[in-house]
Amino acid sequence: MAGVSYYAAAAAGTGRPCVVQFGAAPNRSRRVSRTRLRRRNAGGRFGLDSNSELQVDVKPSSGSMVEIELVATNTGSALALHWGALQPGRSEWVVPPAGMRLPEGTTRTHDDAALRTPFKTSGSNSTLKIEIDNPGLESIEFVIVDEAQNKWFKNNGQNFQVHMRPPAGPHHQGQQHSATAGSIGRKNRDVMQLLSKNASTGDQVNEATGTTSAKCTVLDLFIKSLQEKHGSQVLCKKVFKLGEKEILALMSQVQGSTKVHLATDHVEPLILHWALAKKAGEWKAPPPGIVPAGSTLLEMACESPFSDAELNGLHHQVLEIELDEDSYRGMPFVLRSNQTWIKNGTSDFYLDFSRRTAKSSEVTLPFSFSPILAKNLLQKSSQNHMLIFFPCIKGTSDGSKGTAKALLETIADLEEDAQRSLMHRFNIAADLIDQAKDAGQLGLAGLLVWMRFMATRQLIWNKNYNVKPREISQAQDRFTDNLQSLYKMYPQHREMLRMIMYTVGRGGQGDVGQRIRDEILVIQRNNDCMGGMMEEWHQKLHNNTSPDDVVICQALMDYMSSDLDIKVYWDTLNKNGITKERLLSYDHPIHSEPNLKSEQKEGLLRDLTNYMRSLKAVHSGADLESAIGTCTGYTSESQGFMVGVEVNPVKGLPSGFPELLKFVLDHIEDKSVESLVEGLLEARAELRTLLLSSTERLKDLIFLDIALDSTVRTAIERSFENLNNAAPEKIMYFISLVVENLALSTDDNENLLCCLKGWNHALEMSKHSDDQWALYAKAFLDRTRLALATKGEEYHGILQPSAEYLGSLLGIEQWTVNIFTEEIIRSGSAASLSLLLNRLDPVLRNVANLGSWQIISPVDVAGYVVVVDQLLTVQHKSYDKPTILVVKGVKGEEEIPDGVVAVLTPDMPDVLSHVSVRARNSKVLFATCFDPNILSELEQNKGKVLSLKPASVDISYREIPESELLVSSSIDTLDGQKTPSLSLAKKQFLGKYAISAEEFSDEMVGAKSRNIAYLNGKVPSWVSVPTSVALPFGTFETVLSDKINKEVAQKVKILTEKLDQGELGALNEIRNVLLNLTAPTYLVSELKEKMQGSGMPWPGDEGEQRWEQAWTAIKKVWASKWNERAYLSTRKVKLDHSNLSMAVLVQQVVSADYAFVIHTTNPSSGERSEIYAEVVKGLGETLVGAYPGRAMSFVCSKDNLESPKVLGYPSKPIGLFIQKSIIFRSDSNGEDLEGYAGAGLYDSVPMDKEEQVVLDYTTDPLITDCSFRTSTLSSIARAGYDIEQLYGGSPQDIEGVVKDGKIYIVQTRPQM
Repeated sequence: MAGVSYYAAAAAGTGRPCVVQFGAAPNRSRRVSRTRLRRRNAGGRFGLDSNSELQVDVKPSSGSMVEIELVATNTGSALALHWGALQPGRSEWVVPPAGMRLPEGTTRTHDDAALRTPFKTSGSNSTLKIEIDNPGLESIEFVIVDEAQNKWFKNNGQNFQVHMRPPAGPHHQGQQHSATAGSIGRKNRDVMQLLSKNASTGDQVNEATGTTSAKCTVLDLFIKSLQEKHGSQVLCKKVFKLGEKEILALMSQVQGSTKVHLATDHVEPLILHWALAKKAGEWKAPPPGIVPAGSTLLEMACESPFSDAELNGLHHQVLEIELDEDSYRGMPFVLRSNQTWIKNGTSDFYLDFSRRTAKSSEVTLPFSFSPILAKNLLQKSSQNHMLIFFPCIKGTSDGSKGTAKALLETIADLEEDAQRSLMHRFNIAADLIDQAKDAGQLGLAGLLVWMRFMATRQLIWNKNYNVKPREISQAQDRFTDNLQSLYKMYPQHREMLRMIMYTVGRGGQGDVGQRIRDEILVIQRNNDCMGGMMEEWHQKLHNNTSPDDVVICQALMDYMSSDLDIKVYWDTLNKNGITKERLLSYDHPIHSEPNLKSEQKEGLLRDLTNYMRSLKAVHSGADLESAIGTCTGYTSESQGFMVGVEVNPVKGLPSGFPELLKFVLDHIEDKSVESLVEGLLEARAELRTLLLSSTERLKDLIFLDIALDSTVRTAIERSFENLNNAAPEKIMYFISLVVENLALSTDDNENLLCCLKGWNHALEMSKHSDDQWALYAKAFLDRTRLALATKGEEYHGILQPSAEYLGSLLGIEQWTVNIFTEEIIRSGSAASLSLLLNRLDPVLRNVANLGSWQIISPVDVAGYVVVVDQLLTVQHKSYDKPTILVVKGVKGEEEIPDGVVAVLTPDMPDVLSHVSVRARNSKVLFATCFDPNILSELEQNKGKVLSLKPASVDISYREIPESELLVSSSIDTLDGQKTPSLSLAKKQFLGKYAISAEEFSDEMVGAKSRNIAYLNGKVPSWVSVPTSVALPFGTFETVLSDKINKEVAQKVKILTEKLDQGELGALNEIRNVLLNLTAPTYLVSELKEKMQGSGMPWPGDEGEQRWEQAWTAIKKVWASKWNERAYLSTRKVKLDHSNLSMAVLVQQVVSADYAFVIHTTNPSSGERSEIYAEVVKGLGETLVGAYPGRAMSFVCSKDNLESPKVLGYPSKPIGLFIQKSIIFRSDSNGEDLEGYAGAGLYDSVPMDKEEQVVLDYTTDPLITDCSFRTSTLSSIARAGYDIEQLYGGSPQDIEGVVKDGKIYIVQTRPQM
């Protein structure tokens, strides 16, 4: 029976270290203060010392009986419980409590004040059970004593306390969390309530609140209409105020035409008085050919009337002007309403054409970010550092590819003005918000890069410009208000906007900023420190305050607290990047050191502590105390300058939220951080609903959430030392906390939430001693790593090009630019999570007996070590000597390069992936290394000759002389790789465009189709084979030669000649040209007849569009003959590519629950008596198509098909699903040649697009239901065995699916 959900302090622990005292008596005079934050419905766990833990479970039994179970791990044999019971409202222990059976061996202490009960020892663990049947007792209180050493274990200096029954009071009911003096109860919420997905437009409805995130104006709708209906690209735009109304002026481009659009919500009819300018200040009448209808040309201008329009019921006026050339610099204009002239203040309106956002080519990312490419990123970390490897980026000649180029160039143009002061910088940033927004995500990335360069002091903050603090805070406030507006309107950019706000800081209106200037005077006067360093700092503050002042203030406080130790002052400054040189670089430099007196200490500490609040309120985006004060409100209790300062609380905060935040502040310095982190996460979860809505003072809540997030990270980092000898369950729990924190900071967090559910499930499995827990947890460790890699790649692709281009424009030091993205990642929770994963990985591998390697293709080899980043980049290279490749990234679809004898990688391609099959066929050692230290050692052997000998879960290696290599077996291996030339007989068209399965023959179709036809009617009744028809060999060539496709054929002929001359770029061109083929009427009618005659649905019956979808899929299959990988593979083995013929196997798609691939001989060991299989959720494309992550893998003895053994649980984050559809499978005459693994080279294309679903394995019965898993895997293995028997025991490579428990076989071929 599960434990009750109302654990109190001690029972709810998850590893809190206890205070160890020798010879100390327990506290019996009062009840313990509760120091734990509780996640309901989970066990309690505490660290007794560095190697021992205490687990406490409370279980209700019959009636009022409660059973309390305590388990202490890694303890001595003389452990005892020193304890008593408590009644409600009483602090004295009840000994012994009435109505209970005392555990065996229990005695009273000599003063009759407590009970002493020995634990029972079993191995290294000690256990104890207590049963209490007395509803008048509320809890038990205890300490642990090691009687052999007279050592007492307490809970942070207090007694442990375990509640047996729910405390009274309405705040414990339902979903409410409670906050008492030292305990918080986490709400029992579904993890998926934290789900956040990217939205495509700004006018989105929040599911959590049912409200729109922002109300679109008619001008917003106008821009949206231009972009969606007309495909216009906005090049530049500006919105001007017309009193309470606005006018929008923008330049767009569509299909080579450049236009200026004006739109306004002004009610009265308007006339545009306008001109064009090729230089500043010019008014030049436009050419007559471009003026809109109804216009009047004047000597130096033109007057054009606006037209009435309506969008979504909103009235507005519009005007469109098409430009005749691209040399104009801008458009000056004024407006006339009746006889009233309307200007932009005292100036003309002006749309600056030179401030264009990037053209489409300028905002194209340098490479795409498909889920498959997530595996291109390898993360390695240790306790002190994290390294992230990114793919190389080749930009345009000026380095601007993948950026909002025009915005970055504008920033560079304005940087000199921005350096005058932070006020100037923030005002310029506020002015650039619209341009950044128009450039989309890359525009915001540009702003973030600029602000980050500022925050890291790569840019000048002040050039001798006297600015008041309140002016800085007002500018900062204006900028962050604009960011807040974007946060409301564009949910898909919230993550980026949070990062900008974190970098910038909160700001403050009027009084808060001015107090920085005023309060320092009061501090000096009240504490008699008018000269020296304090006066120099005052002058600096008076002239231009900056974030450095937060550090200087903290350094002064540390100096005062250390009894005036000047070394402490400098330590604080230097740790935060402030040197003597920097102090001297201010416009008002600080030359002096503080020279204060001990009698000034008390007053200065008090006043500087309060002064820090003002500094942080302006400068810090992640200061927790000031963020909490801003949201919950406060009235200052300090003396003098702070009297009367009031901040009103944000309205609509959740019930109990202020108490929750108080709990966080009370525990902010705890050495053991679980309670603190749980409280921080509970606060973030509570904030989430408010952050999704258009709450008043949303900005303050965003900064509070940023501060909570930042505090989680620092708390986790503080705990690392305590985790050195921690049990794996404790590390897993910390990982779950950090994953939750990362999910709360991520826009598209579904995968992270599924990871979180997986970690929680792994903890439950461990708690219940499930022997599969470590193997299961390893799968989620791999999936979490993959999620981090994907995120790192995303950040690098979005931010790094902007950092490099803007850095070059601003002259930023190159080393700073090079590590820009890595430093962004280091500053968040991802870095902490990576460290925790690396700490847990070897522990899980040890428990699950996985070893440091997975051997995919076992071969003894020797060769020269070469280190490469991606196998994809060298797959067609030819090495002239035996080569061992140490590769950071392997996707699974690559070829093994000529001359390579081994591929060693930290990546985890499926054992049955294309590259794995290639390695085994070519007798190449292929293995995954899970230990980064081993991989690093191998990389350090670059250029040396190594001999490698694989075992079952390990590889031994040694350096050998080159002379030994010459006579080693690797030469034979290398010779064996030189595949002899193969030949293909060109297939002829035999007069039929479509055939049924009964007509399948060697001359008509490939082995894939023939094998399916052979299986039909021969497999057991519980195995099904989909109905099939085919487009036979020669059909493609006949269609291409048809007169209706003459133009396509001519283009293909020209491109083929280019290809024969070595121009590989022609491959992609050929594939695109073939999509223009037209289907002859004979093909359509014959295919329809055969499909309907076989009982398959005809797509054309659902409309012409459905047939076009089917025809496009067929053409894509034919075109896959010219895939780069397939073409080069045939050329490598000297196959005549022109003789390759492509039949198309047509089958109805089975809407699979699971898909599998079986090898009836274990490919890793070569064991003929053992079946090996891999299973994925959904369609098999995620398995055979090298999607990231690992499939579930298992082996099964042919002598015992009822007992499959799971080798690994799945880590693939994505599943593909499809409803009723048709799939068109490639079936070439080159896929099953002996000695040539051609399977998987060509495409199979479904008529409909698959739906990508983020997989939640915690609800999948294949993972969570042991009996279902055994039954399903056993059925898959039995199907493989039976099919192998149909082929006389010849090993088979079989693909199939499971639907509603039934097995379907979609193809089989000889195992290579």
